[in-house]
Amino acid sequence: MLFEIRGFRFCSCARMLAALVFILLCIQPGHGQTCTEGFAYDRRARQCRDVDECRMLPDACRGDMHCVNQNGGYLCIPRSLYNQPYRPETPALPEPVYPDPSVGFSETFVPAAPRSVEPSYPRVRTTAQCILGYAPAEDGTCNDIDECETNSHHCNPTQVCINTAGGYTCSCTEGYWLIGGQCQDIDECRYGYCQQLCANIPGSYSCSCNPGFILNPDSRTCQDVDECEDEPCTHGCFNTYGSFMCNCDEGFELASDGTSCIDLDECSFSEFLCQHRCVNTPGSFSCICPPGYYVYEDGRSCEDINECDTGNNTCTTAQVCFNFQGGYTCLDPLQCHAPYIDVSDNQCMCSAENPACRDKPFTILYRHMDLSSGRTVPADIFQMQATTRYPGAFYIFQIKSGNEGREFYMRQTSNVSATLVLSRPIKGPREVVLDLEMVTVNNVINFRGSSIIRLMIFVSEHPF
Repeated sequence: MLFEIRGFRFCSCARMLAALVFILLCIQPGHGQTCTEGFAYDRRARQCRDVDECRMLPDACRGDMHCVNQNGGYLCIPRSLYNQPYRPETPALPEPVYPDPSVGFSETFVPAAPRSVEPSYPRVRTTAQCILGYAPAEDGTCNDIDECETNSHHCNPTQVCINTAGGYTCSCTEGYWLIGGQCQDIDECRYGYCQQLCANIPGSYSCSCNPGFILNPDSRTCQDVDECEDEPCTHGCFNTYGSFMCNCDEGFELASDGTSCIDLDECSFSEFLCQHRCVNTPGSFSCICPPGYYVYEDGRSCEDINECDTGNNTCTTAQVCFNFQGGYTCLDPLQCHAPYIDVSDNQCMCSAENPACRDKPFTILYRHMDLSSGRTVPADIFQMQATTRYPGAFYIFQIKSGNEGREFYMRQTSNVSATLVLSRPIKGPREVVLDLEMVTVNNVINFRGSSIIRLMIFVSEHPF
């Protein structure tokens, strides 16, 4: 059905909308984002913006039609209707018809009431004609229709309706993109939004950091944590990227927990660390020596204290102080027993003129020496030598007494000398008295005599 308004011809409503409204299909890819029809993706604003088809299409509307851009499309409206508001005219009433008097009517003529004539165009009740997407207001202006509020839009349930001037647009919320007409979640974790750990959630994502890092205020990058500020280590701490390392002072080692330090027992490493005894201390060790010794400058060896030189002894003025390894002894003055007489402080002699001395050694010489316990063997420890030589005489050296354990033997080194040899180790403390005899034989004059060295050996308690 055709109708006319102030000289303009219009088709029916359905055909007019089909003729005037043209939807431009435009799928504009941009940075991985797909927009709905009539929109293009703005990379800088990171959102879909309306496409102005009236500018992009040179012949969007033909003839006497004016192109009006809409969100997601455009309209073609007659220029006269677009530029001038429509004002309806009141239809003229028909002239009254009076009866012809020549025709005989007995009744008086009453004019008939005018008939209501329906116009062949839509009745317009407002002072302004509003374009599509607007509704007339009481003051005669056109107000935008909020299709989202009135629920008159056609957005997909997964989409969000956004009202625009004269229309609306269907979009996806942040964190979603349009795929096949549906808003689907964007997996931001696939695009490296997070520096370390990423957890995708509907419409968004969440970043987190590995142990040893904290999330920066930008909620994406991670910053190393300086764990050493909290002093997690017992001794020293060294911060590393994402972690830390503990170190210990000298004499300590790191425990299995990686943070605490435990003392090293250096004494357990070797039994030769100290010459006598090792005492462990926190972070170190110390060597101690037995009584009669002091710790040497190296901190490990033991040196004998000479009590006779230091005066730290109990000997009387009449006695002689004799020092040995680890101790000392006080020697009483020499007393020679008859028939011997003393000829010096350490020698007794039996005169040849005395008949009682006939089978006895001519002289007895007293000597003293010290010996370390457990000394390695064999070891030459003492030497004897004849001081007087007689023509035709020779000498025999032997141990006359004191060698019951056979720890010693005599080795003759020349016609007039011999050496006392330690053949077995001796453990101390112990005192050993040896009578070392030198026998003089002279066959020319048929002489045989002997001299004795009475050697007193003080064996120390320790091997040093």
